[in-house]
Formats: sequence, C-alpha cells, structure tokens
Amino acid sequence: MILRLVKVVLVLAVGLYYFLVVFNNLTDYGTNYQFVRHVLAMDSNSLGNHEMWHAMNSPVWHTTFYISIISWESIVMLLCWWGGARLARARSAPANVFIKAKRVAVAALTLALLMWLVAFLTVGGEWFLMWQSKTWNGQDAAFRMFTVIGIVLILLAQPDTETQP
Repeated sequence: MILRLVKVVLVLAVGLYYFLVVFNNLTDYGTNYQFVRHVLAMDSNSLGNHEMWHAMNSPVWHTTFYISIISWESIVMLLCWWGGARLARARSAPANVFIKAKRVAVAALTLALLMWLVAFLTVGGEWFLMWQSKTWNGQDAAFRMFTVIGIVLILLAQPDTETQP
C-alpha cells in the first residue's frame, strides 16, 4: 500500500504547490502581473524582431491573461486537493475502487500539464517569443514544472492491484 500512499502524497503536494502559486499571484499581484505584461508586450525581446506584430500592448489583455492564469491555477489546486482526498479515502480499498478514485487527480494533473505546455511554453514561449527575453523568460520554470507534474501523472497512472507493496 506504500505506492498508493506515495500517489496520494504527491497529488496533494502538487495541490500545495498550486496553493502557494495562487497565494503569491494574489498577494503580490503587481510583481507577477509585470511578468505577464512584459511577455505579452514583447518589450524585452530581440530588437529588429519581425514577429513584433504578435505583441499585445493593451492593459485589458494583460489583465485578462493574468486573471485567466490565476483562475486556471486555482482550478488545478482545487482539483488536486479533491483528487488527493479521494485517493486518500480509497487508499485501502480494492484496486478497482482506488483506480476510479484517480479520475479527479488525473484531470487535475492533466490541466496542470496543459497550463505549462499551452500557456507558457507554446503561447508565451513561441507566440510571444518569451525565449528571446533575458529578463522575462519563464520557459525553464515552465519546463521544470511540466516535467515534475508529468512524473507525478505517470506514477499515478501506474496500475494498481490488490497486492500493492
């Protein structure tokens, strides 16, 4: 049953991570907003960049993107906690019950992966060319989080049997 406990703890740990991310984004709104603003404005990208037409310089768009990111993170946080609680309750149950309990956690981790892949690596990194900025480049952090969450999802997806160690 130790592997089931590991799955529970890791899903809850991802929920804790997202709690801190949401908390920081709300309590230090201005600093974190600046990251979104600079990425969307592309104002620290390479000079002479022919893709500057992608830039969004409207504060309305900056705020919309930032609030959507915080909302996405909040949903992931809540789903991780809900999924972790479901897993914890089913930890000693038969395998088929524990497997069904994984659904919410799988959804949470998938949404988390999509956030890092779509919002940060694809939209931020490739559409707004975040990789060109030495100051406002979050691709390393996004890749790190995509990897960590991906590992947790892969572990969670491992088959569960009645004879777990």
